Amino acid sequence: MKEMKATAPTRVTPEEVIERMQRGEEVAFVDTRNATTWAESDSKLPHAIRIPHDEVDKHLDELPSNRTIITYCT
Repeated sequence: MKEMKATAPTRVTPEEVIERMQRGEEVAFVDTRNATTWAESDSKLPHAIRIPHDEVDKHLDELPSNRTIITYCT
């Protein structure tokens, strides 16, 4: 199991995310919506990693360690 450097989670606005990406920060998006909500949604980020919120701890090794992780749900 690889060791991940963790930092305290913080909330960011969509505008902050856009600004960070424009500055060149590499991010990975994790869609943590439940399966029903995800299936019913018209909005899905391309290339987002899909992990339901109650299963994130089981999939930590699938998250890139070289990027800022941004999770989102509804």
